[in-house]
Amino acid sequence: MARYYRSDLGQNARVSTEITGYAVSALLFIHERTGDSGYLDAALRAARFLTRVAWDAQLATFPFEQPANAPGFAYFFDCGIIVRGLLCAWRVTGEIEFRDIAIAAGRSMLTDFQSAQGIHPIIALPDKRPLAWEPRWSASPGCYQLKSALAWHNLFEATGEREFLCGYESALQAALENDPAFLPGDSDPLRVMDRLHAYAYFLEGLMPVLDRPECAAAFCNGVARAARLLREIAPMFARSDVNAQLLRARLLGESRGILPLDETAAAHEAEQARRFQTASGGFLFGRKQDDALPFVNPVSTAFCVQALVLWDEHLARVSTQLNSKCGVI
Repeated sequence: MARYYRSDLGQNARVSTEITGYAVSALLFIHERTGDSGYLDAALRAARFLTRVAWDAQLATFPFEQPANAPGFAYFFDCGIIVRGLLCAWRVTGEIEFRDIAIAAGRSMLTDFQSAQGIHPIIALPDKRPLAWEPRWSASPGCYQLKSALAWHNLFEATGEREFLCGYESALQAALENDPAFLPGDSDPLRVMDRLHAYAYFLEGLMPVLDRPECAAAFCNGVARAARLLREIAPMFARSDVNAQLLRARLLGESRGILPLDETAAAHEAEQARRFQTASGGFLFGRKQDDALPFVNPVSTAFCVQALVLWDEHLARVSTQLNSKCGVI
């Protein structure tokens, strides 16, 4: 799966291992809802690409893009998304290949990225040297990394190996400590909108522990903070995925019984997300004032599709459970 499609140029960006991992989870979610075998076939093709092409068995990691550039890089966040996608494929099909590569990648995440100072976001290949942290959120540790650490929690559930649970719990503690400082985190409103996308990852990463009072409080407070900033900045710059992530968080929070659903706010976020859908079906990345940005983004599409499906199910009062077998994409 390409990182994005330039609708103005008619060109795809390079193939991304992270985006392909998201695609596996998204396609399986749609297959679960529709029963259409085409989505399952596409998901499994993507999963096998990850295990048979993208996976570097010698380095025991997933390089950033394909074909991998020398010297290349691996990202903690990307690896976690890929692991979760492969585990979704394993749960649906029972194919051991998906589980085994996910386990191997999860173990490498424990050894390659963790440090006493925090989780390194990026390592250089082939020596796996951590890159120096930079001020931008994606190149420094932060609460957003909890979304990727969900892979360790999922692996603990699949294997019973406590090292994975310890990894998640360590990431959780660091995320809760960083939570108050992450937003707004910048004086530029446009950069704050980007940080809202990352902050929503923190909210998603809390899903397994919402039965803990401090985690439920962080989740509820976080939804309120993110919603306020989204409303303030959206006239200048709006991202489709932030609207979808916030809507999805509200619906999942309600399903866990910790966050009463604000119907008005949820309806607004659903309406805003729908506005980004193109005639081809994909969702645009964002809009600055009245100008749409020419990037049809697979992850934005995945988030918007899942959020809108969950919203439509809510409106229709369908009795199916909100959480899919694979959880949030």
